Amino acid sequence: MKIYILLALLGVALVEAKVYFQETFSDDDWASRWVQSEHKGKEFGKFKLTPGKFYGDAEKDKGIQTSQDARFYGLSSKFDPFTNKDKPLVIQFTVKHEQNIDCGGGYLKVFDCSLDQKDMHGESPYLVMFGPDICGPGTKKVHVIFNYKSQNHLIKKEIRCKDDVFSHLYTLIVKPDNTYEVLIDNEKVQSGELEEDWDMLPPKKIKDPDASKPDDWDDRATIPDPDDTKPEDWDQPEHIPDPDATKPEDWDDEMDGEWEPPMIDNPDYKGEWKPKQIDNPDYKGPWHHPEIDNPEYTADPELYKYDEICSVGLDLWQVKSGTIFDNFLISDDIEEAKRIGDETWGATKDEAKKMKDAQDEEERKKAEEEAKAAEDSKEDDEDEDEEDPDDEEDDDIENELGHDEL
Repeated sequence: MKIYILLALLGVALVEAKVYFQETFSDDDWASRWVQSEHKGKEFGKFKLTPGKFYGDAEKDKGIQTSQDARFYGLSSKFDPFTNKDKPLVIQFTVKHEQNIDCGGGYLKVFDCSLDQKDMHGESPYLVMFGPDICGPGTKKVHVIFNYKSQNHLIKKEIRCKDDVFSHLYTLIVKPDNTYEVLIDNEKVQSGELEEDWDMLPPKKIKDPDASKPDDWDDRATIPDPDDTKPEDWDQPEHIPDPDATKPEDWDDEMDGEWEPPMIDNPDYKGEWKPKQIDNPDYKGPWHHPEIDNPEYTADPELYKYDEICSVGLDLWQVKSGTIFDNFLISDDIEEAKRIGDETWGATKDEAKKMKDAQDEEERKKAEEEAKAAEDSKEDDEDEDEEDPDDEEDDDIENELGHDEL
């Protein structure tokens, strides 16, 4: 018995966690591993390799950056196919909107092997879409979309994305127990159950189609008091002639017609009379439609599973270019993904912020100097426009002497 237990433990230990895809753009040959879409009818922008305007390490922080405004972007890379059956699926990458993006996507898509990379476009079927999307002040969210039985299903929860200019690490974890986690910068921002947070399956319960509210069901908490009566002096006009108004002295009845005083709000007007409300003695409370088991519902213990995963792509539209994508990772090891995130994004983020802060301070000082120089120049121009009074007095004396000589 002990031998079997030992072998079982050894078997678990020998199940090796695997990285299926990793791209850090650490060499100039990155373009050979990615395929540019040539889908007809779309004007695609170009990606360029760069660490950006600020960085923590000029080499480690190199990624591919969108470089042209108002363009579609379509780039994909394939890897050996695998299935996530009975193991976690971890999708991770970094996004840096250093252009302070106003409208554009920063998400990736994961595909099966049927993807035609040369023809990838917005309607190409995908398995998972994950990452930030920003457009104006109203849209700043993280997309998590799963394809299930050929239909795309959006997450029902709201996940806010980062909207600053720094690099951020986005991680999606899908587990074999049909649960998930979304992390930003290695911190959990959302989690739950696939069945509950996506409408991939029909609801377990539905309203009983044969049930209806009884005719005698009274769900009014209060009713008008049948013994209440309207006071005799209640009905008053809403507006009355102004008692303080007088006909103007120059009013001519023949020319202006018969004079009538202007109307004013009636202080005695009480509006429409309604009887007071009393508790309804027949009140039964709100009626709840009874539910029954949904005959169309069937549990799926493999909601999480994809039989074939073998490509990742960027299929985007950006109004304002400048986003840098880096540190792509697809794995089945949650801890390994966290470690890689810490060693890549985590190792340079603080130094990148220091460089950005220094640049901002330098720009602030430069702006102050330029503003001061402009103000000094304006004051000099004003001084030149004002003629010196002593010079005017000297001119007058010279003119008088000239007249005397004549």
